[in-house]
Amino acid sequence: MTRVILQVTIRGRVQGVGYRAWVEYQATTCGLEGWVRNRRDGSVEALFAGAPKHVADMVALCRHGPPSSRVDSVTSEIAGADELNLRRAGEVFSVLPTV
Repeated sequence: MTRVILQVTIRGRVQGVGYRAWVEYQATTCGLEGWVRNRRDGSVEALFAGAPKHVADMVALCRHGPPSSRVDSVTSEIAGADELNLRRAGEVFSVLPTV
């Protein structure tokens, strides 16, 4: 099975609106592994690992976000297993502390 790992940065009104919890729910529903966290610059950063179509679908969802958010931009880049290992031990998808 082919697998892709993408690191995604979402900018806009994405903090204080439930964006991380929404990402966690959506990613888990899509069967993805990874993590999500706030960044001090006001953006949200996430890492998604799984089947290419499911990862692409998740990135597309991030372009809209939960109802109370406003997404201005979404950028993504290929990531590796080292970045995936930032999630908490034993968790498939983690909400990480702000960096």
